[in-house]
Amino acid sequence: AELNLSVVPLVVRFQGKEVSQYSEKWLKQMYAGMREGDVATTSAVNPEGWTKVMEPVLQEGKDLLVFGFTSALSATYQSLVIAAEELREKYPQRKINIVDSLCAALGQGLLIWYACKKRDEGLSLEELYNWCEEHKFNISHWFTVDDLFFLKRGGRLSGATALIGSALGIKPVLHMDNEGHLINMFKVRGRKTSVTALADKYTELADDKENGVVFISHADCMNDVKLLESMLKERYGASLDVITDVGTVIGAHAGPGTLALFFVGKER
Repeated sequence: AELNLSVVPLVVRFQGKEVSQYSEKWLKQMYAGMREGDVATTSAVNPEGWTKVMEPVLQEGKDLLVFGFTSALSATYQSLVIAAEELREKYPQRKINIVDSLCAALGQGLLIWYACKKRDEGLSLEELYNWCEEHKFNISHWFTVDDLFFLKRGGRLSGATALIGSALGIKPVLHMDNEGHLINMFKVRGRKTSVTALADKYTELADDKENGVVFISHADCMNDVKLLESMLKERYGASLDVITDVGTVIGAHAGPGTLALFFVGKER
């Protein structure tokens, strides 16, 4: 609301309920259930879901810049393409520019946050679209998970790897590449080491270590957020601009204990 944005939510199904707008209480219930073995599933936005939000804006005589969740992980972007094509035919006088963000979670949030700043600086729709297409490859996503079995349930690890890794205290460090895929970059031993690895990636890649904008999201692991925050502050005096929960959609796949760091980097 503060940035004057419209959001098209994905849907999560958990314990017999279907949720697109969730409260903090619901989120904690979901993570608690997942720790007990319950499984959450998600579904993409369909074209009708996009149209429902986009068409009223077009009817007001306004043009649109729309960001889609990375096409490499969801059919949501393809649904956006379909909806946009239909609406262009219906409203030929309006412009609809769509961005495949190739980002996810608060990484997409960071890209859009910057886009709103550029919008408020007076960039035209075309200029803003071009800016986003160029700079989306500088949005660094680095994260770690606490429980390998959630990645296993999502098909990103084999059962044997998850079992052995958990027994050895192995924690993966992952990031999102330029094609919008989640890539398992390396593994470390122990939770504190994995949190340190995120801070090390900030050291390696951040474009402005002292004054850059830093976003962190977490799935019910605030103590690890505080640890990461202290590392960044001790090394560079960097401050966190946004700390928020990993929402239900990403949390359904990554699981409780996920910790993610987002910043503008020389590269992703």
